[in-house]
Amino acid sequence: MTDCLFCKIVAGDIPAALVAETDHVIAFRDIAPKAPLHVLVVPRTHVANVTEAAAQIPEVLAEMVAVAQQVADAETGGEYRLIFNTGEGAGQSVFHVHGHVLGGKHLAWENA
Repeated sequence: MTDCLFCKIVAGDIPAALVAETDHVIAFRDIAPKAPLHVLVVPRTHVANVTEAAAQIPEVLAEMVAVAQQVADAETGGEYRLIFNTGEGAGQSVFHVHGHVLGGKHLAWENA
């Protein structure tokens, strides 16, 4: 997808603060963090949302969760929240599936 922000980050066309990467997944710091740890875990393959990822690339979705755990282990003692927004009304603004890894403080539910 030539106009996809995350595809451009995956391709190296837009810089990002990478914290982890595998053959199928990259993880980078969110530019507007909502917690001390706020990392996005993104597959290198473009799919729009977590439902499509589960259907089309389930092994990569599992790898995304494993990378989220690795980041949390390294930065927050393994405690984290993993959030996937699906659809504009749920807060998804980039339509390339990505998990938000949040941690580093007590996380309450706000604006639920």
